[in-house]
Formats: sequence, C-alpha cells, structure tokens
Amino acid sequence: MRTVLPDISIRQLEYLVVVSESPTWAAAADRVGVSASALSQGLAELERRIGVPLFDRVGRRRVLRSTAAEVLDHARQVVALTGDLARWAERRQSGAEGGVRLGMIDVAAVNHYPTVLHRFREGHPDLELRLRVAPSGSLLDDLVAGDLDVVVCVAPAEPVRGVTTEPLLNEELAVYRPDGHRAGPAEDWGPWVLFPAGSHTRGVIEAALRAEGAEVEVVADSHQPEVLREMVGLGLGWTVLPVVQAETGDRPLQRARLLTHRQLVIARREGAAIDPAAVALANALTTAEVVG
Repeated sequence: MRTVLPDISIRQLEYLVVVSESPTWAAAADRVGVSASALSQGLAELERRIGVPLFDRVGRRRVLRSTAAEVLDHARQVVALTGDLARWAERRQSGAEGGVRLGMIDVAAVNHYPTVLHRFREGHPDLELRLRVAPSGSLLDDLVAGDLDVVVCVAPAEPVRGVTTEPLLNEELAVYRPDGHRAGPAEDWGPWVLFPAGSHTRGVIEAALRAEGAEVEVVADSHQPEVLREMVGLGLGWTVLPVVQAETGDRPLQRARLLTHRQLVIARREGAAIDPAAVALANALTTAEVVG
C-alpha cells in the first residue's frame, strides 16, 4: 500500500529547526523574518499535517516534546540539503566559483593540513574558503545544520544521521607524564588532565586507559591541547595527547608510552548537491601525504 506523504513545506520545517535553536519564540520569529503569530500558525499547521503533536505547554510557553526528535532530525536534514541546492543553483546561474565552509579540529588545521589549505587557496584564488576550528561534536552539529560543507574531525563512536564519513588519518595518541614521575606500570599513572567528558577523543582515551589497567581519575579538563600541556608542565596531572601536538615546540612533553590511535575522518552531508569546489577540497585532503 502506497504511503501518502504529508503536504508539508520546507518553510515549516525551517520554523521547527529555528525554534529548537532559539531562546524564545520571538527570537526565532526574528531569525526567519516573520511575526511570532505567523511562526506559531506555521508550526501548528506542521503538527496538523504530520498528525503528531510536537509541543507541550509549560505555563505560557511551548516547548518541544522529546518525541519530536525524529521530526526535528528530518527537518534539519531537509533544510540543510535545500540550502546546499540553493547555493549550488546560485553559483550555476552567476558563474561564480563560490566558496567552501570548512570545519577542522585544531590538530588538523594547525599540524596536519596547513600546507594543503595554503596550496588549495593558491590554486583557487577566486574561491572563498571559510575555516572554523572547533571540537568534533560541535563541527558535526554544524555540518548537519547546513552551516559547514566539509568537516575534518575524530570519527564519531556511532554513525551520525545524514552524514557520510571517509577515513583520513590514523593518528597516534600517547601518555605523557609530569617531570619527576616515572613511566612505570599503568596502575601507577595519573591523576589525569584530559579532553572533556563526552568528546570523541575522551571516549577513545578512557577505553584505552582502562584496557591497560589504569585508574581514570580526572582532575581537570580542556578542549585545548595547549592548556593540557601547561597543566602537565605544572605537575597537575598526566595526560594523553596526539604525538604531533605533545612532542613539538620548545617544551615537548615527556612520553610515558604510546597508548592507542584515533581515526580522523572527512565528513560531508549525505545527498548534498555536488559542489565542485567542496569536492576538490575533499580530494586535496584525502590525497595529501601527512606525517603523524
């Protein structure tokens, strides 16, 4: 039996995405350029057409139901892919080369691929390359939302809906000790200064440390490797970092031993309109010879 598709608009889906990201309905209405009443009517019509309630009333406020998550995920994908199509069509009509919005974790931007980016810019002088450096989770969220075109990040533990990934680099992670501490057996390591709980790399590190028999007592955390290096230098704790970040510069850290690897990937939206500039950048990254 053929499923009857609900007659919903991309504009209604955009309303849902913006409401989920805005502190108030007034702020959401301002973002999409409509009145609060028009926003409310559009979302009420979306609820009616899909036949699933999306909001609960809490006092005078309306808040998204937890059961609306599937609809919100779908809305984000549709809005992002439609934005891709609009930008592609605009470039085709104008003949402009356009731009690429690239997201990278810090080690990729600073240590592994700065030469690749420099050469890419030299080879595409009319292309606007925008770079955002942030943790993996934040970059993937922006990719799904349509705010980035290409992302280089740590491989997520679970597949991200609407995102395809391709292996890019298998990166070494090592244990580093403060001055005056012996490497010793794993049960003597710690306490730790690590990446924040919930980050992709933290999960890889904790699993590897526990497999070695180390106790994972975390006394401080930071997304920034430079901060973790300083904490080790001050004797606040041990850490685990990519070798390329820990053993360069004027004051390299003292390695206790190699611990594990993490996989860096290149991520893009599944089903996005083909953008020649984004494809060229992805190819430049995947074919680059990188040490690390």
